[in-house]
Amino acid sequence: MPYSSTKASFLSDDFLLQNEYAKTLYHQYAKDLPIIDYHNHLPPAEINANKSFENISKVWLAGDHYKWRAMRTFGINEKFITGDASDAEKFTSWAKTVPFTLRNPLYHWTHLELKRYFGFDELLSEANASEAYQHCNSLLKQDSFSTLGLLKQMKVEVVCSTDDPIDSLDQHVAFHKKDSELGMYPAFRPDKAYGVENPTFYINYLNQLGGTTGIEINSFEKLVEALSNRIDYFHERGCRLSDHGLEQLYFFNENDYSIDSIFNQVKTGKVLSTQEVNFFKYTTLLALCKIYHAKGWVQQFHLGALRNTNERSLRILGPDTGFDSIGDFSQAKAMGAFFNELNLDDQLAKTAIYNNNPGDNEIFATMIGNFNDGSIKGKIQFGSGWWYLDQKDGMEKQLNALSNMGLVSCFIGMLTDSRSFLSFPRHEYFRRILCNLFGQDVANGELPWDEKWLGGIISDICYNNAKQYFDFSPKNIKV
Repeated sequence: MPYSSTKASFLSDDFLLQNEYAKTLYHQYAKDLPIIDYHNHLPPAEINANKSFENISKVWLAGDHYKWRAMRTFGINEKFITGDASDAEKFTSWAKTVPFTLRNPLYHWTHLELKRYFGFDELLSEANASEAYQHCNSLLKQDSFSTLGLLKQMKVEVVCSTDDPIDSLDQHVAFHKKDSELGMYPAFRPDKAYGVENPTFYINYLNQLGGTTGIEINSFEKLVEALSNRIDYFHERGCRLSDHGLEQLYFFNENDYSIDSIFNQVKTGKVLSTQEVNFFKYTTLLALCKIYHAKGWVQQFHLGALRNTNERSLRILGPDTGFDSIGDFSQAKAMGAFFNELNLDDQLAKTAIYNNNPGDNEIFATMIGNFNDGSIKGKIQFGSGWWYLDQKDGMEKQLNALSNMGLVSCFIGMLTDSRSFLSFPRHEYFRRILCNLFGQDVANGELPWDEKWLGGIISDICYNNAKQYFDFSPKNIKV
């Protein structure tokens, strides 16, 4: 039976809300709250320039490796994914794929995004691809569909970009001068500063970092000085959080290796052993985390991704093109020891940890309780379902693990971790799933129906907790 491009009737006002309690919690306490998106990969230059997009493919398909993976699986040639096909042909190829993404979150996200931004509420398919393409393109010409317009449509209050230590942050400063309703803040992402696996690339990066700071980085001590210099620079321009993408956290005894010897070996181009690489990362992270604590920052650790597994595709297309997966790294012992090392002298900053392997949910949910110290509400956070886990099942499992082993009431909620300006209905998706979990508990007799009490907790998780946790303020930016 052919797929029909009829109305997307499953996206009713009560989508994912399975009882009256859930509906009340969502519509009265979650739906209309602003969004604080404290981790994403949106380009600051496109926000500052209030960029408009030529067509739907450029804002919706470009850079979206979720969609690319699905299209490759469906047998779409790379020409129509990242290749030289026209934007219209790429859109049609995606539309052709969509009916067969059923039960993948892409099916929900696709139709939510089309409906929320463009008012297009048909089921997308090859049959109506041309109609959808023209409809969306006509709306993209309007001011409300520029980058700022799209963010405003979703009531986005704060976005935090992901920025390398050598970034100038000029776009952030220029944007702040415009006194926009939107807050755009940088986040310090120093992965390249300890990425010593490839000495040639690393030496080149040290030269860039040295040129940016005016510091000759000829020792590990000078590396830390240069990074501290950039943290000061970021702090003056409103940065209040860092982020790190790692397979896992590491822990070593101080004298296991000589950090100065390892640094000197890298500087001469020597390829290090795995343990030497990990010791370098551990030592650099330890120094950075102590500086974050002194600055009052939040530190984030995104852990567990196995990246760039397909070397042939990496050579052809580059990184972040859809060839990463969930890794099965050992997380608990070294993570606990790493945080303990910082905590011994009370230098453990506010921390959010994110896992990519659902088998680690309970590990992460219990780890945060080891280092919450009563100084602030929810100092150590088990972050929302990330990457392959930011779907219904993954979010429910994360929320349940956190509820069972921590305090979900203190949770700072959802983020997009996205490169797309059309990804913000993911916050709606999360809020509906959250409200439905609470509503089910009420219906099952596991929670009392105290609407204001439960509604207040829902509002906290969706907005208020993050508002209180992060020190985002225009006054923090040096212009």
